[in-house]
Amino acid sequence: MPQTHQAQPAPRFVPVAKSLPEQIADAVACRSTPLSHLLRLMAALQAEGGNESLRLKLRARIGAPLDA
Repeated sequence: MPQTHQAQPAPRFVPVAKSLPEQIADAVACRSTPLSHLLRLMAALQAEGGNESLRLKLRARIGAPLDA
């Protein structure tokens, strides 16, 4: 069966990757970030060599109570 038009692939949204410090800042600021994500960020920070101030912020957020 002949086609009357050429199908074009749909444009896809490809987000720009954020740096690890930006990801950590966003995760710390958002109270709904899951603990599992915070722990993955901590592991990535340690693997990268780790900025001490970022590590402390992330550690404080991991230990913060949910209603704080």
